[in-house]
Amino acid sequence: MVSAEERVAVSSGKAALSGKADKADRDTEQTMGKSDKRIRPPGSKSVGWALVQAARLHRSRVGDRLAALDLFAGQEQVVQALAVAGTMTMGDLAATLRVRPPTASKTISRLAALGFVERRAEAGDGRIVRVRLTDAGLAKAEAIERIWDEVESEMLDGFDGKERRRLRKLLRKAARNLADVSGVTGHEVEGDADIEIDEDEPDALVVPIQGDRLD
Repeated sequence: MVSAEERVAVSSGKAALSGKADKADRDTEQTMGKSDKRIRPPGSKSVGWALVQAARLHRSRVGDRLAALDLFAGQEQVVQALAVAGTMTMGDLAATLRVRPPTASKTISRLAALGFVERRAEAGDGRIVRVRLTDAGLAKAEAIERIWDEVESEMLDGFDGKERRRLRKLLRKAARNLADVSGVTGHEVEGDADIEIDEDEPDALVVPIQGDRLD
């Protein structure tokens, strides 16, 4: 039979445990409350978030139009680079777009299968392969230029000339910073050397950079 003293001890123990549980719950709530206050809504002050959103929407918008040309978003960058340069080695192409050589090579293979580019071994050194656009590829390049102009006009609607130049230079600077810390080597893009110059000076056309995915 349980004595009165034992019942009191059991009751006191339960009360103590209940008190500890309540305190633990309060501590958890306070900790969660503090944690919640430190969490910012996505994109509230993040340049990276805004950049990713703009890039994703731009890629999707361009991709919808490229589908009519039998191209995927990213492949047009290779076509644009070759349209400007005429002929390039695989190494030069990868460096211009700031991607790894295997990425550029895979994209060239796909474009070659579509008949848009052709590859030729360098005279005197078969290890060096040069690529250039075919007549069909040149026609695609003209269509791509129109698409980029249309989407750029949509994206920068309401921007004046100075704002467009400043945004372009800031994005090039950001891309250069990331390329440096990532160890992605590449040619200096025309206009990179002028990033710090007066914003009112016009810039040359720059081949767009969208990371290491060309598809």
